Amino acid sequence: MAELQLIIPYRTKLTRAALVGVIVFLPFWSLVLPAITGMFMGWAAVNYASCPPLATALILAILIGSGIFSFFVSALAEEDRINVSKNGISFPPCLMPLLQFRRNRFWNELVAAELVHGSDPSQRTIVLSFASGVSLPLRLKYLKNANIEELLLAVELWGTNCLRSKELVEYQNDLQNENKGLEKISYTQMWEEELGRRFSATAFLPLEPGHKLRGDKLKRGQLEVVRQLAFGGLSAIYLVQRDGVDMFVLKEAVVPLDADPEQRQQAEQHLARESQMLFCLLHPNIAHVIDYFVEDGRHYLLLEHVNGQDLQQLVKQNGPQTEAQVIAWALQIADALEFVHSQNPPVIHRDVTPDNIVLKNDGTVVLIDFGAANEFIGTATGTLVGKQAYIAPEQLRGKAAPQSDLYGMGGTLYYLLTGREPVPLSESDTRSKNPAVSEAMHHFILCLTRFERKERIQSASQAKAELTKVSVQSEAATKALVPE
Repeated sequence: MAELQLIIPYRTKLTRAALVGVIVFLPFWSLVLPAITGMFMGWAAVNYASCPPLATALILAILIGSGIFSFFVSALAEEDRINVSKNGISFPPCLMPLLQFRRNRFWNELVAAELVHGSDPSQRTIVLSFASGVSLPLRLKYLKNANIEELLLAVELWGTNCLRSKELVEYQNDLQNENKGLEKISYTQMWEEELGRRFSATAFLPLEPGHKLRGDKLKRGQLEVVRQLAFGGLSAIYLVQRDGVDMFVLKEAVVPLDADPEQRQQAEQHLARESQMLFCLLHPNIAHVIDYFVEDGRHYLLLEHVNGQDLQQLVKQNGPQTEAQVIAWALQIADALEFVHSQNPPVIHRDVTPDNIVLKNDGTVVLIDFGAANEFIGTATGTLVGKQAYIAPEQLRGKAAPQSDLYGMGGTLYYLLTGREPVPLSESDTRSKNPAVSEAMHHFILCLTRFERKERIQSASQAKAELTKVSVQSEAATKALVPE
């Protein structure tokens, strides 16, 4: 299993000054100081009888102290990062005085996080409070927006005992919308594509954090909006909490009141029918749809909130993955696709991409965002859902098929092995970017991404069988390279 870990640069004025000092005085610390120390010790040894012991000890202490001081300054300049993992946070040495000289903190020690505004935006600070009574201010001007978002998401995910202030939650929401927009999150696409192609744009106001849905009178538990994940057009996505305990993802769609009555009825029937279909997708490698309901004229899907890291972010942070690891994940993805394609009628995901596959803490991968799925009818023209680099040619023409998901899977494996997005509408030549990939794996990905649908691997079950062969051949090739 890959370790979920973030490395966040945090370079303060102190660490920058220390870095400049290291560069400027490096010749003195590395050459002059050792030379002076050696010469003095040699002189003292020769002139031991006439050299005052106190003076000798004092000079040696100054020289050795200068060396130790230079070592700590060098460490201060080099270690300017906040390391975040599922186990806790490790802060840079420059913050140790504020942390009672304990730079490593576990998540269960974090009890509060708040946003403090200064007299101007450059003085904004996130204050992390720990159970020991320590409060650590982190100046936002020393962090990039993307890193701030990563840190706040880590606090939200792993800081289970942490009480986040309302101002901090609102700031995180604004930051996520600014950094990602809707393009990064495809939960919205099913709703927006399906309704947007039928109806003209209409005024839509998303729910605000703190809004409550479905009171206790419905005996289903009360949902409270924690924050908006994305919104636009006729739809929105929220992170919600049920009865103050469990977290879920809530997808919202609005059918305009001024729409043609017949079209409106068809749209509502389609949403209800698809929701019922998605309830049946119970599989360990698929995010589960929990519920479907209508409230105040808005349609909602309640989905499982999968804790973990999507494979796109994992590769961005850790680089290309090993072939053995990618094969293990690919077998799980193929198993999920085999399950959904075996439904009657088959369910097509239409958006099999690295950011729609989440690596959980137990090492399993989960395919999310089945909101893009529709019942597959061979003669129907589907809506265009999917990211350009992973979308199959026939899906681009509105004729998605189960083999379209296999094309997306092939592009995903290419990304995991090379760290590069596949070239749109082309076969993925993995070995041209990563020669270490075995010939068997290279050929398998080519067969998944053939331009013509009939020339590809035809089913997820066939893909699983081929992957098993690739795994055996890959292991044999690896053993052959290892000397006995």
